[in-house]
Amino acid sequence: MATASVAFKSREDHRKQMELEEARKAGLAPAEVDEDGKEINPHIPQYMSSAPWYLNAERPSLKHQRKWKSDPNYTKSWYDRGAKIFQADKYRKGACENCGAMTHSAKTCMERPRKLGAKWTSKSIAPDEKIETFELDYEGKRDRWNGYDAASYKHVIERYEARDEARKKYLKDQQLKKLEEKNNNQNEDGVSDDEDNEDALKVDEAKVDESKQMDFAKVEKRVRTTGGGSTGTVRNLRIREDTAKYLLNLDVNSAHYDPKTRSMREDPLPDADPNEKFYAGDNQNRVSGQALEFKQLNIHAWEAFDKGQDVHMQAAPSQAELLHRNFKINKEKLKSHTKDTIMEKYGNAATEDTLPRELLLGQSEKEVEYDRAGRIIKGQEISLPKSKYEEDVYINNHTSVWGSWWKDHQWGYKCCQQTVRNSYCTGAAGIEAAEAAADLMKANIARKEANEDMPAPAQEKRLATWGSEVPEDLVLDEEKLVEALKKEDERRRGEEKDERKRKYNVKWNDDVTPEEMEAYRMKRVHHDDPMKDFLN
Repeated sequence: MATASVAFKSREDHRKQMELEEARKAGLAPAEVDEDGKEINPHIPQYMSSAPWYLNAERPSLKHQRKWKSDPNYTKSWYDRGAKIFQADKYRKGACENCGAMTHSAKTCMERPRKLGAKWTSKSIAPDEKIETFELDYEGKRDRWNGYDAASYKHVIERYEARDEARKKYLKDQQLKKLEEKNNNQNEDGVSDDEDNEDALKVDEAKVDESKQMDFAKVEKRVRTTGGGSTGTVRNLRIREDTAKYLLNLDVNSAHYDPKTRSMREDPLPDADPNEKFYAGDNQNRVSGQALEFKQLNIHAWEAFDKGQDVHMQAAPSQAELLHRNFKINKEKLKSHTKDTIMEKYGNAATEDTLPRELLLGQSEKEVEYDRAGRIIKGQEISLPKSKYEEDVYINNHTSVWGSWWKDHQWGYKCCQQTVRNSYCTGAAGIEAAEAAADLMKANIARKEANEDMPAPAQEKRLATWGSEVPEDLVLDEEKLVEALKKEDERRRGEEKDERKRKYNVKWNDDVTPEEMEAYRMKRVHHDDPMKDFLN
């Protein structure tokens, strides 16, 4: 047999391995054992999947197969949550500045930030967390339930069970409370002893735990077998605690009970209160619900067939139902038409105008007697209902409240017709002044509109003395004009000098005479004048 080759790091390792194997063959060295402590057979090659029949095949000998089952380098344990290893008495260098633990920094600290950290106070040093490192195998890395504690789900189950128990207890208490109230009310009204016993029995039944009550009775039937068929469970839809039909009235002359069909058509308790009866006979189902509608449909089909229409309920049920529906619609129309005709002819007192509020609410059975002066002699005067708000409170000399007058989408006072709230009342004089102001405004608006329609008259040009045009009727003094020309020349020469040499307290006269304006106009240079170079 060929053996698998093994790679060694050096010749020395290979030599040591060979010596060890020779010593094992001679019995001088212990045999190689596996993880379970069993001796490994050196005659079985490592690449074989199973040992030969003539060798000891009870023990596995393939190393790669053992690695598939379990690898000692990998672990299946998980982190010890919340475990602490050491708690110091004082702050250590390099520890968390907030809590004092050595296993994390202040940036990753999960405790509440302290006003003064453990670094400065050396108090309440937090214990160090247990930090573990695991090397997981392929399956361990991908197992999302790795480290999950199934006991942690127990509190969820307990919470739901507690809620269900509280709900059942509340419903049971409410049921008991209602039955006891009903029992007390019946005792006050003087109910018979039989009914008292029945109510007491109901209360006792309500006290029984729901888990001990049977839900539905199971009836086993055999269908299509040698003994009668395959077994199947059929629910009887009747609670075992319900009283049977034939036990409601034990009188032999009462309603007949057919045991074969389990039916009782008549009412076993015809004299009992219909609001308290749970069962009123099987015939009750025939005169209620859709059974009554089906009965009316059949009757209408019979009557229509007797009157000559080709209607048959079993042959054409859709046609019969459609005719019955049209019949009901036409019947309602005829009734409404008849009603409208009668109301149109005789009138309707219910739709007439309602009586005034004074007549509806002013009538009373109280008798009040007055004398000739209007004073009450007998009885009490009717008091008018008052509102929670203040009434008939007038401010600022007003005789009416705010909102008693309305004009142009504005509220105001009726006494003075003012729309400004909290204003002082002006009375009739204010109304007249407001009307006069409104009339004046209307007259001004009308005059303005009339002026806009007429063309505006041409106005005469009336220029000032210092304007650009000289009026013809302007009279100038010759002597003042000569002096003004001299002053204009001096001003022009002064402007050519340096302005910095002018004294600070220079007096200046802003009054302009017609002569000075004329001198300025005569000395002014006209830049657009073609003869300006020949002046002066």
